[in-house]
Amino acid sequence: MAAELTVPLLTEKHRPTLDQALEAIRSRAYWSPHPEHPKAYGETAPADGLAAHEAVRGTRLDLGQPGTDGWAGGEVSPFGPALAVEYPHVDPDVLLPAMKAGMAAWRDAGPEVRALVSIEILARIGARTHEFAHAVMHTSGQAFMMAFQAGGPHAQDRGLEAVAYAYAEQTRVPGQADWSKPQGKKDPLNLGKTFTAVPRGIALVIGCNTFPTWNGYPGLFASLATGNAVLVKAHPRAVLPLALTVQVAREVLAEAGFDPNLVALAAEQPGEGIAKTLALRPEIKIIDYTGSTEFGDWLEQNARQALVYTEKAGVNTVVVDSTDDYRGMLSNLAFSLSLYSGQMCTTPQNLLIPRDGIATDGGHKTFDEVVADLATSVEKLLGDDARANALLGALVNPGVKERLEAAAGLGEVALASRTVANPEFPDAVVRTPVLVKLDAAKPDDAAAYMSECFGPVAFAVAVDSTADALDLLRRTVRDKGAMTVGAYTTSPDTERAVEQVCLDESAQLSLNLTGGVYVNQTAAFSDFHGSGGNPAANAALCDGAFVANRFRVVEVRRQA
Repeated sequence: MAAELTVPLLTEKHRPTLDQALEAIRSRAYWSPHPEHPKAYGETAPADGLAAHEAVRGTRLDLGQPGTDGWAGGEVSPFGPALAVEYPHVDPDVLLPAMKAGMAAWRDAGPEVRALVSIEILARIGARTHEFAHAVMHTSGQAFMMAFQAGGPHAQDRGLEAVAYAYAEQTRVPGQADWSKPQGKKDPLNLGKTFTAVPRGIALVIGCNTFPTWNGYPGLFASLATGNAVLVKAHPRAVLPLALTVQVAREVLAEAGFDPNLVALAAEQPGEGIAKTLALRPEIKIIDYTGSTEFGDWLEQNARQALVYTEKAGVNTVVVDSTDDYRGMLSNLAFSLSLYSGQMCTTPQNLLIPRDGIATDGGHKTFDEVVADLATSVEKLLGDDARANALLGALVNPGVKERLEAAAGLGEVALASRTVANPEFPDAVVRTPVLVKLDAAKPDDAAAYMSECFGPVAFAVAVDSTADALDLLRRTVRDKGAMTVGAYTTSPDTERAVEQVCLDESAQLSLNLTGGVYVNQTAAFSDFHGSGGNPAANAALCDGAFVANRFRVVEVRRQA
């Protein structure tokens, strides 16, 4: 099989894609090699993907990994069905040395071969996008279309973006150079120099429940393309999408003549908490993590032997000052609050609105009118249960439901959450967002709006003025972090002021979105996900800094 993935074949198949990805991260223009529409994958792809998903349920996914000492599983879909898939439980004392054994040949292959092999892995995942969509849907609770797009082509885009950055950073330095220093009448000093990108060691990817592929692929492919072996520790409720990813990666590596143990999976028994154990292993030199602030802080403070890249909690804020498209603003915000039941790290939570109201193209609107009109917009968007199910998906775990129900007691409810029935999956917990009025002038309200309430919960916060809103925005980003910031204004001065806050506090800003682009969506190759400059995340997906420290350059000098 190794001859099927020779370097010439990989170059012919994937070098054009790599070149286009390199141009895309340079230009920041729209580009994607992965189709978003399900019909683009062939007439039989939907049925084939569903059949492949059903075939893996109730099975043992044996990846052929060394050190397998048992089996773990137990995933139950947020939509109800048990997946009943078993995954290898590993002995790190056996697996980690085996993973390290293949790194020398992977290092010596060089940046281009590593990039091309990585792209082949992504291409094979892409061919199975329908299957992966069902795996993401039934582990994250995303509705199918979102699972298809975010868990499929968008995740693959982010993986390819990481590969492009990895290649660009590794090839900044030439592989070899002839060095000659003149010495006047004496012969020059001549040296031959070689420069090799060398990996740091084994990278650990700690997966999340809500976006296992979208959040997992950047770190996985950034580490793999820079020469590191990668151990994937999936979230116990969202193993299947990453287990299938590992399976594909191992197949491709073996066919390309490399050790398949360069990529491996670590599943855990209930309550085992192996992420902490693995994170402190001396072999682990890189950690990518998405999840709670508590565990992210623990990793940063305790995994001292590793580079730790974290995406944690934040409080995303929208400043509402004025608008020349009131209906468009309300529609855009309603969709942003509803998509995937607000279970995105980029979903807005706090809407800061002057208590005296705002100027709009429909005349002056009071605070109460803005909030009431937004509530009506959400109700209209989600009034049809079929449409609501397609947008909301299911609540990913009981903790989200508990926060949602508790939020109603934090202030005046402007929009109550309602239960949506899902005829296809009667056991799914589907709830519309709750919108709660709070007041920045009331000290007791701060505890609510100054902490993340992950899920379908939004707070409309009355502020004395737009200037006060900007002060609160600055304090929120500085103290709590934010993955996204939004603002609506017709004033150039206010626009500059909110931009200045975001520049000062390193927060990604979206201004006056009223169409089909939303504050909680980012496009690979163009948009940066997070900044790495505020408490919500210490890295951005993706930029040069995300990959450049995953390898070091080792120089060898020889007398010419």
